[in-house]
Amino acid sequence: MVARAGNGKGLITRNVIGSSLAESFMIIAIATILLTRLYLEITGYPQVGGGTLHIAHALYGGAMMMLALLIGWLALGFGARILSVVLGGIGFGLFLDEVGKFVTKDNDYFFGPSAEIMYVLVLVVLVGSRILRTVRPPSAREYLASAMGIAADGVARGLAPHRRRIALLLLDRAAETGADDAAVEHIRALIVAATPTSARLYALQQFVPRLIPDFFRSPRWIPVVGWTMVIVSFLSVVGAVSAIAFGDYYNDDDVDVHFEGWSISTFILMVSAILTFALACPAMFARKRTDRDWPLRWLRAAALIFTLLNALVDFAAEGFGALSSMAIGLFTLAIVSYQLDVLSRREVPANAIAAAG
Repeated sequence: MVARAGNGKGLITRNVIGSSLAESFMIIAIATILLTRLYLEITGYPQVGGGTLHIAHALYGGAMMMLALLIGWLALGFGARILSVVLGGIGFGLFLDEVGKFVTKDNDYFFGPSAEIMYVLVLVVLVGSRILRTVRPPSAREYLASAMGIAADGVARGLAPHRRRIALLLLDRAAETGADDAAVEHIRALIVAATPTSARLYALQQFVPRLIPDFFRSPRWIPVVGWTMVIVSFLSVVGAVSAIAFGDYYNDDDVDVHFEGWSISTFILMVSAILTFALACPAMFARKRTDRDWPLRWLRAAALIFTLLNALVDFAAEGFGALSSMAIGLFTLAIVSYQLDVLSRREVPANAIAAAG
């Protein structure tokens, strides 16, 4: 058979499962920023060094990003890739936390718009990676190359059962979209022959949800958290539009309303609310009308925006008062992610599971 996967290479060959690593990188970076600010607040903002010497934690961040790059260049295997993501995310978070020092003449760590700068960078990475993933369906070449990447991990370090299942599923998709049969079978042979290895991280991922009480595992939580996001984001949009229309105050004979006022932070929070509403509202209406997983994926994306992106701006404006809203967002994200994981496990084709066994 003549390979049809060679047509339409595009500018880049995407990793079909790579966007989850990009999202994990940014989640780790944002968590690092918030934990760093919490630590500094509790400890009174200590400094490493003495006299005229001050070792900023951005330097530690740079060192960790360097280590992440070196590990990615020098080591093979899925474990090395995960370590690169973790080190890179922590390093980028430490670096980004001090962005205020880099954009002000007086090295002002507490520079107000620094939260907005962080927000824009995070938004560009998350939205950019999502657009790159969804701009067009994966091609046969991309399915095949992604499966080959997992096969290379298997040659280097062995394959855990769940990674083997993913690789076989990717090969099935590659064959369905026109990949060369011989290439598919060669890669399948490498995957099947890969030495079985333990999956401690995956086992931990599967163990943690079992700690969640059955009460919180119920799918009945999805309409609760989903419609809550829809309502809160809608009210946030209304509040922001009202701030634009009426300024800081609205007065008449019977009503006196004070708005937070119009600012860059207000604009960013309005954009976040619009994005959250645009994702969560159609997802909630479509959830009962389709068996596909896209409504839950849209809800998860909305929860990510609501939780992590808003947290940066809220944290700068309200300090640790923002932690309560962040906790609500994380709860929503956990609920949706758990139900999405349950649904995705049901959708794994039986032939891929049997072949992996």
